[in-house]
Amino acid sequence: MIEINSLSKKFKKVNAVNNLSLSIKKGELFGFLGPNGAGKTTTIHMLTTILPPSGGSATINGYDINKQSDEVRKSIGIVFQDMTLDDKLSAYDNLKIHGILYGLENNEIEKRIEEMLALVELSEKKHELVKTFSGGMKRRLEIARGLMHTPAVLFLDEPTLGLDPQTRRHIWSYIIKLKKSGVTILITTHYLEEADALCDRVAIIDHGKIVAIGTPKELKSNIGGNLISIECDKPKKMAEIIEKNNFGDFKVLDEKCTIKINNGSEIIPKIVNEAHNNGVKIESIDFHLPSLEDVFIHYTGKTIREETPGRGMKHGHP
Repeated sequence: MIEINSLSKKFKKVNAVNNLSLSIKKGELFGFLGPNGAGKTTTIHMLTTILPPSGGSATINGYDINKQSDEVRKSIGIVFQDMTLDDKLSAYDNLKIHGILYGLENNEIEKRIEEMLALVELSEKKHELVKTFSGGMKRRLEIARGLMHTPAVLFLDEPTLGLDPQTRRHIWSYIIKLKKSGVTILITTHYLEEADALCDRVAIIDHGKIVAIGTPKELKSNIGGNLISIECDKPKKMAEIIEKNNFGDFKVLDEKCTIKINNGSEIIPKIVNEAHNNGVKIESIDFHLPSLEDVFIHYTGKTIREETPGRGMKHGHP
């Protein structure tokens, strides 16, 4: 459904997207995972014909993004990172305008409005002004609008940005419904639990390049072993102790030591003992299987940063 070949975008001297190649199957829910500035949104903008590529090519639903942009636009739905609803209009009017712009017949528009509002559980809010909606309700309406013209591919750019955890999980349920209906979905996110919960496959993007790709399970199993995270008053001293005693491969990030090992139950008492003998006060030890956060750190050497909620949207409940 989506074929990307050496796609690139350069802004002056910055390679925002750098020779990106990827194939996404029909009906797949695929995630782009990365921090702000990684190239996720720029890639979406090229695939949706908003930005012309500096190099490479891509097809959506068989249509070339450079040569058949009109056909591409008819094949896709988009939920942007920033809210693009007209909040002075009702939910019904926002959807109707979208249907008119996509050339739907009047009877089809009315039918799709009813179906889409029912899908996102906003039928009772049909004639209410969008400015009265919570952040979660606005997001749900944007998803409904993106589906009005029955697109083959739906692009969701940070669809739960700025929403509280409860509302975020509510949005997840709608995304899962869409996947089950056969829509191909490409989602960008820097919420790791979102990618883990929703995506068939994810690509970790850093500095415009894909540094890892696979199912969440594959990516986590590729790291292997168990992980111990240690918070203490002297992380640099703790790192010296780990290295000196060959306790395992380690990284120090955000004042925390993380060790990759295979025999955690044996090593932890030794770590505690050595820390005590060397005047290091351990505040907490966490022993766990690899997560997508650990995968991200493994491939990029840094933690993923969550940006400040907002970006034109308020915290809200469904």
